[in-house]
Amino acid sequence: MLSIAVRTLRTRWITFTGTFVALALGVALIAVMGLALASSLDAPERRPERFATAPVVVRGQDTLRVPTPIGVRTQQLAHPRPVPARTVAALRALGRVTEDRSFPVRVEGGPGDPVGHPWSTAAFAPYELTAGRAPRAADEVVVTGDWARVGERLRTGSGAVRVVGTVRGLGFENPVFYSDARAARLSPGSAQLVVDADAAQVRRVVGTGAQVLTGDARRLADAGPDRDREALTALNALFGTAGGVSGFVSVFVVASTFAFAVAQRRREFGLLRTAGSTPGQIRRMVCAEALLIGILASATGCALASYAAPHLAAWVVDGGLAPGWFTIGDHTWPYHVAFWTGLLVALCGVVAASWRAGRTGPTQALREASVDSGALTWGRLLCGAALLVTAGATLAWALASDPGDLLHRKTYVSRPMLLITAVALLAPALVRPLTRLVAWLPSRLPGAGGMLVRENAAAAVRRTASVAAPVLVTVALTGSLLGATATLNRAQAAEARERTAADFVVTSESGLDRAALRRLRAVPGAEVSATASSAVYVLEDGVALIRSAARAADPRALAATARLPLTAGRITGLDDRSIIVNEEWQRHTVGEHVTVWLGDGTRRSLRIAAVMPVGTGDNGVYVTPANAPGAAVDRVEVRMAEGARADAVAAGLREAVRASDGRVLTKAAWLRATSPRTDGTTRLGFLLVLGIALLYTGISLAGTLVMATSDRARDLAVLRLAGATGGQVLRLVAAEALTVVAVGTLLGLLVAGLNLAGMGAALGLLSAPASIALPWQALGMAAGACAVLAVVSAVIPAGVAVRRARGMAGVRE
Repeated sequence: MLSIAVRTLRTRWITFTGTFVALALGVALIAVMGLALASSLDAPERRPERFATAPVVVRGQDTLRVPTPIGVRTQQLAHPRPVPARTVAALRALGRVTEDRSFPVRVEGGPGDPVGHPWSTAAFAPYELTAGRAPRAADEVVVTGDWARVGERLRTGSGAVRVVGTVRGLGFENPVFYSDARAARLSPGSAQLVVDADAAQVRRVVGTGAQVLTGDARRLADAGPDRDREALTALNALFGTAGGVSGFVSVFVVASTFAFAVAQRRREFGLLRTAGSTPGQIRRMVCAEALLIGILASATGCALASYAAPHLAAWVVDGGLAPGWFTIGDHTWPYHVAFWTGLLVALCGVVAASWRAGRTGPTQALREASVDSGALTWGRLLCGAALLVTAGATLAWALASDPGDLLHRKTYVSRPMLLITAVALLAPALVRPLTRLVAWLPSRLPGAGGMLVRENAAAAVRRTASVAAPVLVTVALTGSLLGATATLNRAQAAEARERTAADFVVTSESGLDRAALRRLRAVPGAEVSATASSAVYVLEDGVALIRSAARAADPRALAATARLPLTAGRITGLDDRSIIVNEEWQRHTVGEHVTVWLGDGTRRSLRIAAVMPVGTGDNGVYVTPANAPGAAVDRVEVRMAEGARADAVAAGLREAVRASDGRVLTKAAWLRATSPRTDGTTRLGFLLVLGIALLYTGISLAGTLVMATSDRARDLAVLRLAGATGGQVLRLVAAEALTVVAVGTLLGLLVAGLNLAGMGAALGLLSAPASIALPWQALGMAAGACAVLAVVSAVIPAGVAVRRARGMAGVRE
């Protein structure tokens, strides 16, 4: 049987080319994702940047530690505690103390993320002047020389400044250095300082009141010391998702292609059975073919992975998803996993088809070769129905127990796979009525072309289902993934519109000081509500320390400028001894007391004054300013008094914040600016996943249609003998391909609609605006790409077959 399998591969190489390419690509993708995943497991320790030459850095406590029965739980504090004043005075007795400050700076026409520092800290990086001098006056700054020059005037959020010096950029930030006095006015708080003294003496003075950082530990004083680890965590999720999708799609496509390839050879199997071959020999021959293809394709895929993996690493670095140092490491286990997975997929993909091929008797096989019947076997029907019931049951369980889980990315990325598999298994029962529906209008047109398209596609159930399957995968994934993010973004935007009753919103990245707030409150016709971003921490179930985003606000002003969606209580019930929570909290009954830790780590017991629904997850908690120590006002919502003129109020607000880093926006402009958008990591991740699906679709469509059209040479020759021209035959083949793509698109839309309906039901249960958004543009592009691939893959081999038939007819004449 092995020798027969080898000869079969050599003779029917067209039939197995699509399977080989699909499997090789699947192995390559799994190996590439495995290599990238292995390389992203560990991040090298980043060396100190801003404090590379600082002798000792003293930093206030920035970590909340809460003991639990299973160990200490930690969270980063929203507002690190400053070094105690008594400790600072004692440190000054040991040596020179330099206070560090970091604050965002908005520069018109400058880089997107400049950060301000006092000039005295520049030497610790070290930054060295390349031109000009150090800043002395309040309106003087030093910047890197790659975006501004000495003498240039810059407009910042806190007023106009003049560049008096430039330094060489070090690559990790875009600094703007002010004089120490000006930096202290712009950012009064200081959470860390540099001490020029012996580290042991500093530790004795500081004790447990702050952190003492020396050596490589000084990197903890840099901005985002864990940004590499966070970036790699996002990469792990990206590569894990892409690897999972690659595995799913490869199994799906390879199994479908193998099944179709075996089904096409029923006449061949019938002849072998007539010649005396046993069912076991037929099965062993088919499995031997799959084994040979699996070995060759897996080896080819591993070779492709070694070439493609470095390009993937460069792509994620260029896209900003990975740190600049990220490269593919020297790992071998991904190759082993990919190779043996490919071999297993090849064998598993052919098992069911080989079993069915071996079960048929000689006369049954020969009879079945002329009639495409029995495409939906009992095993396929039961498996499809079981998966469909499982998908429905898991959705119902999620809606009943935790509907918020359906809004998480890991859920709406993985959940469509179950439905896609179920619909694909049941496709033979669905394609015939859908084909007749799609071809109903063309079949009513004059001529026999529409009728032939309908009958050919409806009669060849296996071929139609095999070609529609990859289209189903592409359209379903496009609609489910992009539709889920669009639906969630639309719900979040609707929530923001419903919550906001203000006419104007004043925002500030660095925070508004008391003088600016006094000026805003003095604007005639303006009712002002100043809020600050903070956080609170709560211990759930006695072991899980949960951080919740919080806003600090005056309750009366908040009630006038916001429409919070409350399920119990009222906004004006909030005071310094209470809190507004949402239903996601374990305790969410009005009047009940809950123990929380504030943004600076202070422990408090607060009474629940009101409760909000969970919504899309943006309904955080509200506290008063007394329970948000260290939080700077970053947003002021303004509502106009009755009879006030909008232009006069807007002018007054702009004048009030002209000397501060504040921006005045209308309600509509603020909602547009803060409208939820898919972040870069998610966007590139979806691009990678959908790219994989589309690539597989192209390969599967090309392979399946080439196999199908090659075996239809006799049918096409009959059409030519019946009087059809070569152009008519090619148009017929193209129309059949488009019909099948339309069927696959409808099945994909069905899957996407069901998935998004589940998300809509979850939003409704969470009291969030539920409006399903289908990405019609992306769906149209995906379906269009599938249609082009299908037409090209069907017409080219059909043209070759027509020319060959014409040549044979000429020879006979």
